[in-house]
Amino acid sequence: MFRRVLGNTLAFVGYTVQYGCMAHCAFEYIGEFVVCSGPSMEPTIVNQDIVFSERMSRHFCKIQKGDIVIAKSSFDPNMNICKRVIGLEGDKICTSAPSDAFKVPHICEYVPKGHVWLEGDNLRNSTDSRSYGPIPYALIRGRVCLKLWPLHSFGTLSESPTRRIIKTQSDSD
Repeated sequence: MFRRVLGNTLAFVGYTVQYGCMAHCAFEYIGEFVVCSGPSMEPTIVNQDIVFSERMSRHFCKIQKGDIVIAKSSFDPNMNICKRVIGLEGDKICTSAPSDAFKVPHICEYVPKGHVWLEGDNLRNSTDSRSYGPIPYALIRGRVCLKLWPLHSFGTLSESPTRRIIKTQSDSD
């Protein structure tokens, strides 16, 4: 009797560990569901929208300008941010401070190697690379590819309403 209970318990623990490892690998290497909060990505993503963030693009360095990404905050590693990629390494970014979002640009800088420039779609209400500069590519957790909730807006995400994607020489070739 004791041997059977012990065997069943060990089998249960073994299956739990196996499924836990599979779930961890799926969330770490395939993708995850993310509940977005805050106004910085409005109108594309609004508060409490649920999106799917896939991880394969990050692992294969396939993040492109215009992609919406989930990244670790450079100020608080316990917090994730959701922003749009505006520029990649080597791109020249000319922008204004967040409080001057719709005035004439007055700051120009190049995105350093291994970094990306992120901005929210809601330029008037977004803390992004205009405040803290480019972020390391390694802080990107995944690329948002689907909006899942609310159901009436289910599907792929739209282009940037600000049309601030930086074009480079290689983009026009």
